[in-house]
Amino acid sequence: MATEINLNNSEEFQEMIERKDFTIAKAVVESILANLNGRKKFVHVLSVNCLEEASTFDITLERKYFAETLQENLKYYVEQELYEDCSKIVEAINTLKEKETHGSKSKDKRDKGVY
Repeated sequence: MATEINLNNSEEFQEMIERKDFTIAKAVVESILANLNGRKKFVHVLSVNCLEEASTFDITLERKYFAETLQENLKYYVEQELYEDCSKIVEAINTLKEKETHGSKSKDKRDKGVY
């Protein structure tokens, strides 16, 4: 389930992004970790409800960007000194990179007609 953030307007969300609010990093990381073994190509990570504008922004992430997004958000967990979570993130990054490597080898074999 994606995290929901209720704000007055989209400017408040932009301010959160600019100040690198940990709430956003946490929502993104938790969604990725919860969907590591899923099959969906895109994962819903965050819903931002702008009350004054009566609008909702749904933010999704393509699975192929999971590892680099986790890597990018790891620094925010380090800043917060959430080291146990950091180790989970690093483990997930390694798992994703391992899957990429094995997936590429399998694809290469299929392309060459080797099974």
